[in-house]
Amino acid sequence: MAVDPEPTSGKSESAGARRVRDSISRWFGHFEDAVYVGLGLLLAYSAGALLLGGGKALWQSALAGAPPSAIIELLDRALLILMIVELLYTVQVSFRAHALLPEPFLVVGLIAAIRRILVLTAEFSRVMEKPNPLQLRNVMIEEALLTLMVLALVISLRLLRSRDSAKAQQA
Repeated sequence: MAVDPEPTSGKSESAGARRVRDSISRWFGHFEDAVYVGLGLLLAYSAGALLLGGGKALWQSALAGAPPSAIIELLDRALLILMIVELLYTVQVSFRAHALLPEPFLVVGLIAAIRRILVLTAEFSRVMEKPNPLQLRNVMIEEALLTLMVLALVISLRLLRSRDSAKAQQA
């Protein structure tokens, strides 16, 4: 049986290794924070630019008598802004908690799917002006798949929230 001549040296190496790991972990934490701040700034700028552009488009649309194509574009832009704001919220939550939570991503996916459903439905009138069976079939398939995706996202959100409320009741 071999005896370690300096039993304290193993502990000091372990403490030194722990300090190195802690400093690397802190550095990664600071880098993560910087990325979240940069991403937040990009998203905020994007939402602001889209909002200003949407205001300009709304003004031009009102002057032109609000043609349906302009209204569809405004609806699409408004929902895109809503998605970006929800992504900004997701970044904010991730920045505070230093963890990725599934709920904000599910909400962003839900908004994206609903956005596409609304825009596709609004554009459906253009498809019906020149009926094309293949195009009509493709639109209907996309609507059905998006509806299933919305249903799956809503069920996922509901399950996560019921799980969280069950955990809160246990605590």
